[in-house]
Amino acid sequence: MLNENIKSIRKSKGLSQEELAIRLHVVRQTVSKWESGISVPDADLLLALSEALETPVSTLLGETVAVSPAEDLKAIAEKLEIINVQLAQRKVNRRKAVHWLLIVLCAVILTTTAALIVLHSPYLDWDFSDPETAVAGTALHAGEWLFVRLAPPLLAGIVVGIVCTREKRR
Repeated sequence: MLNENIKSIRKSKGLSQEELAIRLHVVRQTVSKWESGISVPDADLLLALSEALETPVSTLLGETVAVSPAEDLKAIAEKLEIINVQLAQRKVNRRKAVHWLLIVLCAVILTTTAALIVLHSPYLDWDFSDPETAVAGTALHAGEWLFVRLAPPLLAGIVVGIVCTREKRR
């Protein structure tokens, strides 16, 4: 909600992200992160943003009711806290998704390796005088050759990724 409000109000004022960033003394990427919902401005920047956009903070936060200044700051702090909690939860969810994706990739590589070991590359015993089996045997042999060369470093990278994305115990 905050990100959409910043973007729409900025556009309605005819400002680019760069122009708004200059007014706030931040880099353009900061404004871009706010508008894409990756981060939120802190309380000081939120006040400066409302001044730069000539819009009340409550409007930026999506409220249309008028509140007293003391309640306004408290409401801003509460809304920012909620947004920060949501961003933190989104980050945790992404980390978990990447973690499980890496585990699945690790399992696929290990399963494929086990299958190649158990099967002893049966297509190498095929009759290569038959054009259809020769093409299939060559393609399977090329796939195995590529897999055998890429799997070890890929597996090592995946294991490092799994360790790096695991949930940290407190």
